[in-house]
Amino acid sequence: MIVHHQHAWDVTPAQARAIQETLRGHVIREDRFGIVKSVAGVDAGFEDGGKTTRAAVVVLSFPDLDPIEQALARRPTSFPYVPGLLSFREIPAVLGALAQLETEPNLLLCDGQGIAHPRRCGFTSHIGVVTDMPTIGVAKSLLIGTHDTVPDTRGGWTPILHRDEIIGAAVRTRVGVRPIYVSIGHKVSLNSAIDYVMRCTTRFRLPETTRRADRLASRRGA
Repeated sequence: MIVHHQHAWDVTPAQARAIQETLRGHVIREDRFGIVKSVAGVDAGFEDGGKTTRAAVVVLSFPDLDPIEQALARRPTSFPYVPGLLSFREIPAVLGALAQLETEPNLLLCDGQGIAHPRRCGFTSHIGVVTDMPTIGVAKSLLIGTHDTVPDTRGGWTPILHRDEIIGAAVRTRVGVRPIYVSIGHKVSLNSAIDYVMRCTTRFRLPETTRRADRLASRRGA
């Protein structure tokens, strides 16, 4: 795997914010991907009281969503917990997990924010730019912005607004469940991001990619 726009990871929070400001200029907000035959979920957790970052990638066939491959990587956690800068804490381990894959997925669905971020470069956009892979942000909670009430229908959604800009969508994946928060990561438009998230969602609130990666990232003893 080739790493693009390489930068240091052992940086101060101020330096990290400056890197995000630079990388945001490289985020592509339109569709730049081909036929999708595989999708992957990406997530990270922590062990040893936060001293070790544990990253998981699970690859599924598309549209059948059958498991193809999974990878797990651990790295010492070298960046403190700072809201808005989680990518500097998690991505080094995620790159280690991605490097183990034999199958390169066509889309990455990441447990985190894309451009729905104060500097428009959250975890999902960050990993997309440095790997040059199409990425979609699938977050369980809202980081910034506001939105109207989401229609209580499967696939119903409403835009997330921040400073008069649409930065994502609050999406209802199932009737009667809380929405999830979808945003552009890199090389995927918002409409396509919503479409693929819904096509990856079966009978749970979260898409299968996110659900399986979350389970692997947080499972003890693996």
